[in-house]
Amino acid sequence: MGRHAARSAAGQSPQLAPQVLIALAVAAVVLLAGGIFWWAGAGDGDCEDPAVVRVTVAPELVPVAERVLADAEGLRAEDCAVAEVAAQQPVQTVGDLGALDPADLPHLWVPDSSLWAARAGDAALEPVGSVASSPVVLATSRAAVDALGWADAAPGWGEALASRQGIAVPDLATSAEALAALSAVRTSLGGGEQADNAVVQTVLAAERGPSVSPADALAAGSEGAADAPLVPVSEQEVWAANADAEDPQLVAVYPAEGSPTLDHPLLRVGTASATDAAAVDAAVRALTSDAASAAVLEAGFRDAEGTAPPDAEAAGLQETAPPALQLDPAEVQALVAQLSELAAPSRILTVFDISTSMEAPAGDGTRATLARDAAQSTLTLVPGDFALGLWFFAAELEGDRDWTEVVPTRALGTEVDGTVQREVLAEQLDTIPDRLSPGGTGLYDTTLAAVQAARSDFDPAAVNSVLVVTDGTNEDSQGVELDELLDTLRSEADPDRPVKVIGVALGPDADLAALEQIAEATGGAAYSAVDPTDLQTVLFDALRQR
Repeated sequence: MGRHAARSAAGQSPQLAPQVLIALAVAAVVLLAGGIFWWAGAGDGDCEDPAVVRVTVAPELVPVAERVLADAEGLRAEDCAVAEVAAQQPVQTVGDLGALDPADLPHLWVPDSSLWAARAGDAALEPVGSVASSPVVLATSRAAVDALGWADAAPGWGEALASRQGIAVPDLATSAEALAALSAVRTSLGGGEQADNAVVQTVLAAERGPSVSPADALAAGSEGAADAPLVPVSEQEVWAANADAEDPQLVAVYPAEGSPTLDHPLLRVGTASATDAAAVDAAVRALTSDAASAAVLEAGFRDAEGTAPPDAEAAGLQETAPPALQLDPAEVQALVAQLSELAAPSRILTVFDISTSMEAPAGDGTRATLARDAAQSTLTLVPGDFALGLWFFAAELEGDRDWTEVVPTRALGTEVDGTVQREVLAEQLDTIPDRLSPGGTGLYDTTLAAVQAARSDFDPAAVNSVLVVTDGTNEDSQGVELDELLDTLRSEADPDRPVKVIGVALGPDADLAALEQIAEATGGAAYSAVDPTDLQTVLFDALRQR
């Protein structure tokens, strides 16, 4: 995923992978766009201007896409065509589809589940096949399965998730597996109020229990712990976790009613130009070919006929594909809406650095344009009951003051003079590249003022925080020093009105160490986005894990 890191108040590195539980459908808070890496499927040869097919895939399918599109017919040097593959989490692509220009979108998209297409709104998507499939299972240890008596008789979905075993539910905003598993509980119980209550009880039980990330739960299962929590994952993830194990202890539990399937659909995005159409068609043929079927099996997926990957039983899987448990996308969306009501809303004062150092090149633009695009993409996914405000800062923006309030903190659905808050924020974020101001960065004074403002505007029904995005260090010699800032943050802390600072260090020149100390003083977290392409992912995790 590039080089990025998140650090908690204690200096530990909180896991950036999805994990929190319900922040949900609504999808998480921030940012998306930008491939995790690029791979060219054909050389330039003698062609000066090859047709480019942009293919965005779920990260677990990267090896398959590389193998299948490399030197595929129609995508060779002599064909004057090239395939560029970007690995990206599906929730990030959903955000891009609603925020980016058509020229910046992929020609083809392969998410892990068709459920994402249902969440893409009015985006122009055309299903043209399926690249791979993988049933959703419950992963845990062999010892746990034996202790629960499931070795001879598999439990139902409701029984499994209501058992005494712990549950590690991935973040519903980013995990199709988690959403499919909870939808399977509802479907297996016949729908209706009783089924809805069972789902809510499952979520609340997981939320009340010890906080265990899916990654830690999988590690416990791999180590053979009898108390390893159940984790809704794809069958392929179990296969991958066991691939290098001498004595695999992680196993897949297949609930009695059957399993929803991650179908990894192949979707055309928009309409390819006449120049690119032949190359896009060639990529579609390659990704739906017999060679692709062989590649997905070797990567731990099943093919369209349900054929198991090699050495399935040794990898903790069953040879026979489980019965397919069909999910209605409309009902899944309704479940998402219901679960979103369980999540505490956020109240976030976002503070963006607009010092001239933000003109530094980053990706295909500058740090300023990167921050603008990332923030705007996020707004398409943030729930309407979240409250966001916006400040900009540099040095002496308003007299001796280093910051300026651009948009007061309000719920995103609030109407302001005929325009909703979400649109007001989007318009102001668009001005970031035009607002850059010389004179340095007033980081410390701005941070203190933002925390004080957030506390005076505190909402006891929400999670209150300040998000600071900066690419530099404090350069205001007339303001508070770091030690004074930290002492003030600690002395003014109010347990009845806690405000956490989430710091995002953009680029190699940002003062991550100072942000870590500020985060520690407020119980927040500090993140580093060294690679430009990481900013969207870092912001996404920073806000989602508020």
